Amino acid sequence: MKYQENEIKQGIKLHLIKTEKFKTNLMAIFLTTELNRQNVTKNALISSLLRRGSKNMPEQEEISKQMEEMYGAGFDCGLDKIGDNQVLKFYIESVNDNYLPNQEENILKQSIEKLLEIAFNPYTQNGGFKEEYLEQEKSNIKQRIEGKIDNKARYAQDRCVEEMYKNKPFGLYKFGYIEDLDKINAQELYEYYKNLIQNCKIDIFISGNIEEKTKKIIEENENIIKLQSRIPKYNIPKLEEKDMLKAENIVTESKEVSQGKLVVGLDILINDEKLKYDTLIYNSILGGSANSKMFQNVREKAHLAYVASSSYLRHKNNIFINCGIEIANYEKALELIKKQIEDMKNGNFTDEDIENSKKGIIATIKAIDDEQDTEIMYCFGQELAKAKVSLEEYIKQIERIEKQDIINIAKNIKINTIYFLKD
Repeated sequence: MKYQENEIKQGIKLHLIKTEKFKTNLMAIFLTTELNRQNVTKNALISSLLRRGSKNMPEQEEISKQMEEMYGAGFDCGLDKIGDNQVLKFYIESVNDNYLPNQEENILKQSIEKLLEIAFNPYTQNGGFKEEYLEQEKSNIKQRIEGKIDNKARYAQDRCVEEMYKNKPFGLYKFGYIEDLDKINAQELYEYYKNLIQNCKIDIFISGNIEEKTKKIIEENENIIKLQSRIPKYNIPKLEEKDMLKAENIVTESKEVSQGKLVVGLDILINDEKLKYDTLIYNSILGGSANSKMFQNVREKAHLAYVASSSYLRHKNNIFINCGIEIANYEKALELIKKQIEDMKNGNFTDEDIENSKKGIIATIKAIDDEQDTEIMYCFGQELAKAKVSLEEYIKQIERIEKQDIINIAKNIKINTIYFLKD
């Protein structure tokens, strides 16, 4: 992989990942803006509306038709919450020009033009987004918000985050709030969109066997030309100071569930970015793998959980333990979970645990460049954090970690919130 980045204009970056591993090119556009209560629902609507049509492709059917004519290219878009940012994402994957029967065609150029048009030149009517599209997308987002509870595990995780970050940006639901939908009209939303694309952080990624002239195609595109330079308004993810003296917050919620969902949100009381590698190993041993203490002790040996795992949220310096349990086993399961956390502090884990965790993490790192979208997201995460680390350096940082490093992390782990979803 050969990685190159270019600042097209201030606040607008082009990232080129030249690789011959794939028969496709993948292009992605990320619009990154601050996550806040005022605009979270608007951003979710815009992400949905932009896929409905552009100036020259006014309907979804037309976008699909254009993709088919480009040898079955694939278009997708989405919405993400990364740290205290909301990210609108747009993708086109198309066959590499080297594999086309007609070498005079330029599918990469067409893909670039189509995706830039979808993101920066939407279909409008009467000085705003099309009313019909807006109402349909409001209905879709309302259903999505109301349907949060359908995935009980995801719902419990979101509620734990919401409780931990109450009245803070990260506590917001990325698709917004039903009560805001009726306040949004087509003209005002379009005005907000125009302001968004002139002020947000814009990152354009292209991965594949790409030519030198790709940069020129982007720079000369009419949709890029009309964008102004900007000092982008977004939040650089960084380790946050945590309150060591804060008492555990215990939240119990009742819904119609057949299985209890227990989520324990942990604060990591460190402020050194280099220690995130140590925390990766800590999390893997605690609950991040099939050999972990959570899986082996809480699920397999004690039979107190159907699911028992943990995940490390680097952008916010948190670990979340997730368990699906019999509702009657809440006290026993929580006690055993706390024991695993204490055992880590006391060094009750083996050198084999450390080596297994290292092998698993290193295998994941080595697989990053096996998928174009995974590689793009890795590079984008580093771009947001303003911390460039090669895959080789990443592996070295994992390999250097010793048992005492993990114990040091364990001693700086504190329970913030215990959330239990029951019937």
